[in-house]
Amino acid sequence: MSKHHHKNHKTKKQETFLIKAPAAESVQLVGSFSQWQERPIPMEKDVDGIWRATIEMEPGEYPYRFLVDGQWQDDVECPVHLPNPFGTRDAVRQVV
Repeated sequence: MSKHHHKNHKTKKQETFLIKAPAAESVQLVGSFSQWQERPIPMEKDVDGIWRATIEMEPGEYPYRFLVDGQWQDDVECPVHLPNPFGTRDAVRQVV
C-alpha cells in the first residue's frame, strides 16, 4: 500500500466532553455522532461531580447536548451554539 493512500484518510482525535452535575444519577452524551438518542454515550462521574466521556471523532462540526437524568442540558462551557428545530440550542464541538 502506498504512503499516498494514508494522506486522504481522516485522522480521528480523542475528544473529551465534560459537564458538572454532582446530584445527577445518570448523564448521557448525545449528538449527531451518536444519532442523538439512538445510541447515547454514557458518561462517568468523578469525585468532584464532573461527568466525562471521551470518544474518537473525525474532523468536523458536531452538534450535541447532554441528557442529565433524562432532561436535556446545554454545555454552558461550549463557545459555539446553534439553534435547533426544537426552539432550544445545541452546543457545537469543532474537531480540527
